[in-house]
Amino acid sequence: MVNHYFRPLLWPTLLTSAMLPVLLGLGFWQIDRLEWKGDLIANMTERMAADPVAIPGPESWTALDAAALEYVRVALTGHFLHEHELYYFTQDETGAPGYAVITPLVLANDAGSIVLVDRGFVPVAMKAPEARGERPSEGEVSLVGILRTPRPRGTFDGADDPARNVWMVRDPVMMGMQLGLGPVAPFIVEAEPDPMGGPWPRAGRTRVDLPNNHLDYALTWFGLAAALIAIYLIYHRSQGRFGRPKG
Repeated sequence: MVNHYFRPLLWPTLLTSAMLPVLLGLGFWQIDRLEWKGDLIANMTERMAADPVAIPGPESWTALDAAALEYVRVALTGHFLHEHELYYFTQDETGAPGYAVITPLVLANDAGSIVLVDRGFVPVAMKAPEARGERPSEGEVSLVGILRTPRPRGTFDGADDPARNVWMVRDPVMMGMQLGLGPVAPFIVEAEPDPMGGPWPRAGRTRVDLPNNHLDYALTWFGLAAALIAIYLIYHRSQGRFGRPKG
């Protein structure tokens, strides 16, 4: 018969006691992030389904917290400057390369203030307007779109090429400086599809594309915690620290 005693070793116990709370803490933190990200995605999806609101006026642009309006449906009226189109290099949903056609819209009754409107995707071969068979709208137009804030330039983003009018990041500040036309909004509006428009550019590409892998991360941290406990116990058993011979 064996008396079941456990005699822990000092250093393995100290190391395990230090690492285990960290692993469990990271796991619970990821659970909190999972709930936060789920609420954020639900909020953005709800905004995209809501009725459109008036676009923030130029008087608010300097101090505007555009991030607080991310994915809000907005309505705007003005006239396009098709001769000043900008081309943002991107991919469609299948991964095929192409461009988002970004066209300045001069807001009606706002003294030449401009909002950059992403009118949709075109394949590489249709970058030039004449290749699309499109009839550019003339005069005043009204449209609805999704307000998007600029994405910071990432490590793997290429350099913009203003000379070829190819942009790797949708930065309204830099694009506005290149246009040199007037005050430009600190956000971009992604246009919704126009029932009266042609097939190109293909609008309505807005997606809530926030990754939500926090459950996987949480399971990974909890799994590491469980593995640490298992290794700790197995090591002690191999060192004869469980039980003692009868005698």
